Order: sequence, then C-alpha cells, then structure tokens
Amino acid sequence: MSSVATGFRARRVEARTKSKGQRRIAGGVAWIVVVAALLAGVVAINVAVLRVNMRLNDLNQEQLQLQAQNQSLASNVSSAASSLRIEQIAQRLGLRPASAADTSYLDLGQK
Repeated sequence: MSSVATGFRARRVEARTKSKGQRRIAGGVAWIVVVAALLAGVVAINVAVLRVNMRLNDLNQEQLQLQAQNQSLASNVSSAASSLRIEQIAQRLGLRPASAADTSYLDLGQK
C-alpha cells in the first residue's frame, strides 16, 4: 500500500470515531433534556396539586363557618318561636306580668 492510501484510511477511521463520539455526546445531551423536561413536568404537577389542596382547604373552612352560622340562626329562630308560644299560652291562661309595685322580696336571713 502506498502512504497516501494509508493516510486516507487513517483519516476515515478518525472521522468514524469522531462521528461516534459526537453521536454519543448528542445522545447524552438529548437524554439530559428529556429527563429535565420530565422533572419539570413532575414539579409543575406537584405545584398544581398543592394549589388545589390549598383552595380545597379554604373551601372546607368556609363550609364550617357557614354551618356554624346556620346553627346559630336556627337557634335564634327556635328561641324566637318558643318565646312566641310562651306568650300565646300565657294569654290563653290569663297570665300577665307582675307590676313593679306589687313585687316584694323576702329576706331569709341566711348565715
């Protein structure tokens, strides 16, 4: 073989090894980009889930406050209804409030 042919073959071998190395580097970079994109997606999903959980917590607190308010209002309505019934019963029985002039106190002298 001539030295020209040997030089040409050597350059071809170098070109092949360089292209294989470049492919390896490009493949590694591609894998890094793919893994980074997947991790970014996982982080984005976690952030979205945390936001939904925070909103759900706010709604649960609001629901508890509304339930407490409803119970308070129901108690007020019940109290008002019972006062009205007591007045109606007292009127039917002919009861009336005592006047202040007729009111007296008894001292039992407890020691």
